[in-house]
Amino acid sequence: MLSYNTSVAVNGQRPSSSGTMSSGRQSIPPSPGGARFPSPLSNGIMANGATPSNGSPATQQHIWLVTGPAGCGKSTVAKHIADVLRVPFIEGDEYHTKSNIDKMSAGIPLTDADRWDWLTALREASIRELDRGNDGVVLTCSALKRKYRDVIRVAPYFTPNLHLHFIYLDAPEEVLLARVSARKNHYMSANMVHSQFDILERPNADEVDVITVDVTRSPEAVMADALDRVLTTMDDIRLSSQ
Repeated sequence: MLSYNTSVAVNGQRPSSSGTMSSGRQSIPPSPGGARFPSPLSNGIMANGATPSNGSPATQQHIWLVTGPAGCGKSTVAKHIADVLRVPFIEGDEYHTKSNIDKMSAGIPLTDADRWDWLTALREASIRELDRGNDGVVLTCSALKRKYRDVIRVAPYFTPNLHLHFIYLDAPEEVLLARVSARKNHYMSANMVHSQFDILERPNADEVDVITVDVTRSPEAVMADALDRVLTTMDDIRLSSQ
């Protein structure tokens, strides 16, 4: 049994179109300080979203960012989705700097300044996986504030056929506190859960790229619900692109 212990404009603005080309994709400016199975997709990626010469539609790529405070089950849900979709999985915690991990291990909340480079690194890691020919990538990141989510929202600017989705795992603070308290050998201590809720900005209704999933249920129910929402979203996008 699995356990929980286991192109959108940013604020209505688009970045400058200037920049160099890297890995076949225009460089992105740094950020400010039963289950249904999808049909196999082609890896013939066209960065400009054009229809290939054979008349088939351009490949639709997806970034699935599983978000929420500590203890919500990000890794469990993200790994399940990545396994079913057969796409790469990126564990966001592995991209924290040593200084960030040291702070969190000592019970010191991260500041906005601590998070910018981390968020940018996750965005760029996702794009690298897509540039390798993958149709999608699933990653974890707490993305507690809207401006943190906006850092990742820059990713689709220069790729019309790239779709960014957030999967927000929602639960009351006391539920997540109990889960984190039960963890062993993890740098995120239980007292950090409260600090995360202190700064948490739950997605607003106008953040239309967010799927919210109630994670007070069993891991199996949560994974099934999240996967169904993902597959439905992919079906809708595929049909609208035909």
